[in-house]
Amino acid sequence: MPDVFADLVGQDEAVDTLRRAAAAASAVLRAAAPPAADAAGDEFDALADESDGCQPPAVDTGAGMTHAWIFTGPPGSGRSVAARAFAAALQCAYGTGCGGCPGCHTTMTGTHADVRLVVPEGLSIGVNEMRALVLRAASTPSGGRWQVVIIEDADRLTEAAGNALLKAIEEPPPRTVFLLCAPSTHPDDISVTIRSRCRVVPLVQPAPEAVAEVLARRDGVAPDVARWAAAAAQGHVGRARRLARDPEARTRREAVLAVPRRLTGVGAAFDAASALIEAAEAEAEASVAETAAAERAALETALGAGGTGRGAAGAMRGAAGQLKDLEKRQKSRATRAQRDALDRALVDLAGFYRDALTMALRAPVAPVHTDTAALAGAGAQKWDAEGALRRLEAVLECRAAIEANVKPRIAVEAMMLSLWKG
Repeated sequence: MPDVFADLVGQDEAVDTLRRAAAAASAVLRAAAPPAADAAGDEFDALADESDGCQPPAVDTGAGMTHAWIFTGPPGSGRSVAARAFAAALQCAYGTGCGGCPGCHTTMTGTHADVRLVVPEGLSIGVNEMRALVLRAASTPSGGRWQVVIIEDADRLTEAAGNALLKAIEEPPPRTVFLLCAPSTHPDDISVTIRSRCRVVPLVQPAPEAVAEVLARRDGVAPDVARWAAAAAQGHVGRARRLARDPEARTRREAVLAVPRRLTGVGAAFDAASALIEAAEAEAEASVAETAAAERAALETALGAGGTGRGAAGAMRGAAGQLKDLEKRQKSRATRAQRDALDRALVDLAGFYRDALTMALRAPVAPVHTDTAALAGAGAQKWDAEGALRRLEAVLECRAAIEANVKPRIAVEAMMLSLWKG
């Protein structure tokens, strides 16, 4: 049975760090246990003995376990995968993330009672959500070895939410571990005060060969398709999997890569911008519609919809506020989904102009998009290196503008005009 770190692609150094820290954490618990082993320890050891293929680790107490960690790296490097795997290793019967014991299994499937995962559905993580989480994290582990809090996209913490988290990290409960995921340790992504109290685990962009190997081994993707998807996704494991397995994702990518040859004038530039925005909106709506409908139906049922009698009617009359709050959360989630879909399109477009630039410079590197290499080569001859670079910078500036909350349509229209004018 593969261990919990098996899906962390191309991160050997980080995996080694996390294994040693988990083993050290296990040693801390053993050292803190009374001479007569407590019942919880006996239970974990018994479960460990039943796990297939699990072997006790060589514990390195000098590996450096701490209560707060930050996982950094580019999109697709596996920040959340690393955090979840480390949480499983902390709950593992052996402290290494064997993958076979109940602690590993329940953590990786998202059912462990002492592992809380915060995934922002909207544009930010608010202070009320963070205060509630910190309060719950202060409790003693109910069945596991540690209380673990995983915060994906910690760069979306509001200032007030960051302050609430900082207080918990400054005065942590004795058996609580905070795992934060952020693109970098820059102050724009994570506050300096939080950063100073955490241990940083930097992840790197995995090589396309490593991504292709995982797609072929784990997902059963044909080797040639896996290699193409890994290169086209530019090291983003989740994106590579979608391209390899989802025909609609490939169709959307083809439409994005057709943009450069559509830019024949000002009108065409605005048309291309509208098409890109509308495609992102449609993709986002499709991704959240089913969840939104299910959430509303569940809330209405909980509030008494469909019931009879005066009590049910009164409950529904007083439910307007809760339904409004739900709609607000769903709107925020849809906005985030639209921006994520648009960003994926911009990454594909940036890859095209990157190919044109490397061809203009005659750089000995493989193209990102092999299926549009001929078009990129024609662009390289037409624009030369300087023109290709200006266009690449226009795409990157559009991504930065949207991240800074410029309206997507305005940012994309400005980008399209820049791509047309060069």
